[in-house]
Amino acid sequence: MSATSRRTALFCGLAAGVGGVAAAGCTGSDPAPVATTTASRAAGATAYRPFRGVHQPGIADDPQPYAAFVAFTLLGGSDRASLRRLLTIWTDDIERLMSGRGTIVDQEPELASVTAQLTVTVGIGPRVPGLAGAPAPAWLAPLPAFAQIDRLDPRWGQADLLLQICAASPTTLAHAQRRLITAAGDLVRLGWVQRGFREPFAGGGSGLPMRNLFGQVDGTVQPDVHGIDAGLLWVGDNGPAWLRGGAGLVLRRIAMDLDTWDRVDRGSRENATGRRLDTGAPVTGRALTDAPDLDAVDDLGFHRIDDAAHLRRAHGTAPHERFLRRPYSYDDPPEEGTLSNSGLLFAAYCADPARQFVPVQRRLAELDLLNLWTRPIGSAVFAMLPGASDGEILGQALVA
Repeated sequence: MSATSRRTALFCGLAAGVGGVAAAGCTGSDPAPVATTTASRAAGATAYRPFRGVHQPGIADDPQPYAAFVAFTLLGGSDRASLRRLLTIWTDDIERLMSGRGTIVDQEPELASVTAQLTVTVGIGPRVPGLAGAPAPAWLAPLPAFAQIDRLDPRWGQADLLLQICAASPTTLAHAQRRLITAAGDLVRLGWVQRGFREPFAGGGSGLPMRNLFGQVDGTVQPDVHGIDAGLLWVGDNGPAWLRGGAGLVLRRIAMDLDTWDRVDRGSRENATGRRLDTGAPVTGRALTDAPDLDAVDDLGFHRIDDAAHLRRAHGTAPHERFLRRPYSYDDPPEEGTLSNSGLLFAAYCADPARQFVPVQRRLAELDLLNLWTRPIGSAVFAMLPGASDGEILGQALVA
């Protein structure tokens, strides 16, 4: 008997002892599942998303499992010409990378061949429109202070430019990030990089929801940005001409105290969130899609959804208080004196953050039970540029 056969026999003997399901693959040689898996992986490696269009990719499309938010500061002396130069370079490089081609100076083009649904989305900060001689929307500014909860660290603060890089492969993401940073050359200074992840098996018909590191189902109520709620996401005629078809992005880095959360019982966790941990349903419902009954009371006359529950405080009081959420978790090395350094990169996209996002955030800052275990440590606002049509560069109308 060969070594391979002995290992197979040993595995099957052990598997048989733990149940028929575990041993199901030991009844004979059947290459079909392996071939199917190999084909599926190959298709996933070469899956791509189009770069050109009315809107940039990476906003309304399905989130990929891995993300990096990369911020830059424009160097002194930057003007419209230097901004146009940078956006011209990035446009060409992004289009190449998203289509599976290396950039012009790429010495590892093989890494680009694994497209893995790569998307790169470019945003600008409050200072940039002025450098380009263009008007800025009133909301393109740092958020108002939420003194009750904010513990903002300047290293995660506002920047001039943002690259949001997302992919189904961390290698593809890292390669794209490196190429785009080096392409910027001496036009910018790298500010911060925030990396995040989502459950790769969530969505796509799997039945598995996106969960954050508290175990909560995240992103439960989203506007229909492909239909009747598209105006809540994309900047229209009421915005500056150079931004029409773009969107606002609020990026908040929220630290989550897992050390103390671990000591909270399940009932208290559900009371704090207002949702069931197993299904994500409101505590007044059964299914994830059930509308919360904010008026329901228990036998003692108290609201079943606590007055300070996150669900109640985040619930929109007006039709426009909605925005598209695309959150990613982060889990960095623990800092001294802690067992964890984890949290959420809360990315919220909307046409007008001041009108749509700020009222909700203000209610959460004033009263939200989850504030006991979370604290915002980073905050920035960006205008995500419109898409580029054939022959255009990103930001064409801004730097023309």
